[in-house]
Amino acid sequence: MIEIGALTFGEITTDPVTGETPTALQRVRDTIEQARVADQAGLDVFGIGEHHRGDFIASAPAVLLAGAATATERIRLASTVTVLSSDDPVRVYEQYATLDLLSEGRAEIMAGRGSYTESFPLFGYSLADYDDLFAEKLDLLLRIRDENPVSWSGRTRAPLDHADVAPRALQSPLPVWQAVGGTPASAVRAGRAGLPMMVAFLVGPIPAHRQAVQYYRAAAAQAGVPEERQRVGASVHGYVGKTSQSARDTMFPAFSRGMRENNHQRGVGFDIPRRGFDAQASPGGMPVVGSPQEVVDKILTYRQVYGIDRIMLQMGFGGVSQRDHLEAIELLGTEVAPVLRRELGAAAGREDAA
Repeated sequence: MIEIGALTFGEITTDPVTGETPTALQRVRDTIEQARVADQAGLDVFGIGEHHRGDFIASAPAVLLAGAATATERIRLASTVTVLSSDDPVRVYEQYATLDLLSEGRAEIMAGRGSYTESFPLFGYSLADYDDLFAEKLDLLLRIRDENPVSWSGRTRAPLDHADVAPRALQSPLPVWQAVGGTPASAVRAGRAGLPMMVAFLVGPIPAHRQAVQYYRAAAAQAGVPEERQRVGASVHGYVGKTSQSARDTMFPAFSRGMRENNHQRGVGFDIPRRGFDAQASPGGMPVVGSPQEVVDKILTYRQVYGIDRIMLQMGFGGVSQRDHLEAIELLGTEVAPVLRRELGAAAGREDAA
């Protein structure tokens, strides 16, 4: 089976068609509405990724997800991503355990090092400790999740001595994924820790991260992690339209603006021409954009190449209007997800009968 979801980073980008820039208040309201529609459309998971900049509203994903919890009934609620390197694992666990209670067992953490690094100087961390911070804090987060009280000592924070970390999550264990950008070292770390791994796909050919996933599965197998627990997910830009042409025409101007403006403070924003975008939207490119059937076909390609059992689409990137964004979420839930579940369920049945 495969889980289908939607995610947002809550960016504040000028609508390329109307020229209007949403306020932070409107984007918060938009985000909660996106979660509600995703829930009603039958998607499996909704995610919010952490960013600390004025052109994003998601510096506190757990707070936004708590708002989403009150507007939804069954959809799982995940951070996509929690920048664990610049946060305190004790506080992260407390927040998501609280979210888990509030949502009656629907919370998940996706912990990563952070491709956007604005949070490091904001909270007094050095980028020179980029790898060490994440390794040590991931170890502590998993210890807190699995033990209470917990004793721990390390280099990046004060030690814990029989500390009572509360409240405890309703789920046991509280799901923790490792979010990676495709680097082999991160994949190996996730495999050794026995964590499910969410890989970020941006642009390029779909098989570009094959080696990282191979490293993940090899490291997990070496660590004695059963194959059924070696879960791999994909987070990828995309858009679902009623037709192939309408999907591309809606996504392109927003995606192009997002790629140019969303990275400007990193100094690496770049232009993507329509011809390049159309190449990426083709069956071999990473972005999942097109009609419902095209989106089904591309997700099946991801499944074939990587054996993924979860995919989450970022469909509002770059200023897609809220109306179009909600329509895409609804199409993903009502016309894409049921077909995938039916086709993959039938395939599993044939394998069982063989």
